[in-house]
Amino acid sequence: MPINIPKELPASDSLKQEKIFVMDVARAKTQDIRPLNILILNLMPEKEKTELQLLRLLGNTPLQVNISFLRTATHRSKHVSRHHLENFYTTFEDVKNRRYDGMIITGAPIETLEFEDVTYWEELKEIMDWANRNVTSTLHICWGAQASLYYHYGIEKFMMPKKSFGIFKHRISDPTVNLVRGFDDIFHAPHSRYTNVPREEIEKNPDLTLLSVSEEDAPFIIMSKDAKNIMITGHLEYNATALAEEYERDIDKGLEIDIPANYYPNNDVNEQPPNIWRSHSHLLFSNWLNYYVYQETPFKWD
Repeated sequence: MPINIPKELPASDSLKQEKIFVMDVARAKTQDIRPLNILILNLMPEKEKTELQLLRLLGNTPLQVNISFLRTATHRSKHVSRHHLENFYTTFEDVKNRRYDGMIITGAPIETLEFEDVTYWEELKEIMDWANRNVTSTLHICWGAQASLYYHYGIEKFMMPKKSFGIFKHRISDPTVNLVRGFDDIFHAPHSRYTNVPREEIEKNPDLTLLSVSEEDAPFIIMSKDAKNIMITGHLEYNATALAEEYERDIDKGLEIDIPANYYPNNDVNEQPPNIWRSHSHLLFSNWLNYYVYQETPFKWD
């Protein structure tokens, strides 16, 4: 089944070229079906890239999904046009009286800041608090995962000696949990972050389950016991070129940055990086949509 997105959304053409089943809102209204309503709070600066990455994964399940994009009202991104934001995004004021089957809160390149120093932190706290009451399950990515762990469970992030940047191996603790059903015992995932969260704090929290750690024993997939909050500390949504683009951007800025680990063939930046995490990206998103959204959300919200 398709994802339902505005017909004019720029990502639509790319998705169709990739043979992702896309349906515009007008056609979707003619079908007698209860689609899932998913809200995406996109905190990334290059919003159109993130839209495409997420829609590519949300559109590869048997479920029909309505997508809505949310932006912060207290901070306006400088890397996307005002026209794009006004036409395809809404603010919390417009959705706070609605309920959603699922929600995604993306990462943001602000992890070196204290949470309280983020310009939209108070707004984000209000959104996360609302989501716990009005969303069946919320998927948090990278900085969004760290923000959730801090706000909901009091777990602080900490700076690492250097950026975790590249493709790393991970293992799962319990393959019978539905979120990781079908995962290989060892799988790969991209990371791009300067901060981490303490594994011991997660493991001793009675409200959390640590489902996956990296080869360096860093927490990767964390889920609340009630499945309301799912935290992914890396970027399984990334496509094959995302880390290359970040690396080139940092080099152009004159930053000291290592070449992404385990990414370029033979560590040659002129080689095309292979996507060796794609299948697990699709598994994670389809498992989340099926087991924690579709199977749990009410057919009719009260």
